[in-house]
Amino acid sequence: MDMKKIRNGSYSKDIARKIVIILCLSAIFAVLFTLTAFADGATTDMFTKAKEIIVDVYSKIAGISTVLAALMSAVAVIGAKLSSNQHKVDMAWDWLRRIWVAWIVINGIGAFLAFLTPYFRGLNTLDNL
Repeated sequence: MDMKKIRNGSYSKDIARKIVIILCLSAIFAVLFTLTAFADGATTDMFTKAKEIIVDVYSKIAGISTVLAALMSAVAVIGAKLSSNQHKVDMAWDWLRRIWVAWIVINGIGAFLAFLTPYFRGLNTLDNL
């Protein structure tokens, strides 16, 4: 630190100026990057919207997992076919098995929830009391 700046007070003015600039930039970024949330309508409640979001996100995850499973399966099969070492061939088939088990688990979650959802329909209300 420069002792001259500390003695005449210009060092504290520099710090104050930097703090003001950072606060102003933070306020500007907060205004620019804040998204306004709008409701779809008066008939959509929180649970319906949450279900729509969950279904949308899960369908994207399932789609991506399917594409990745196909791609990685192709890589594992090519690796198994082109390898001359039996240990590497066994490892490739093990990887293929893991890929498909993971794909079945990811897509099985959706199938399981689709199977169970009708049984719980209407249980989130207090009308029966």
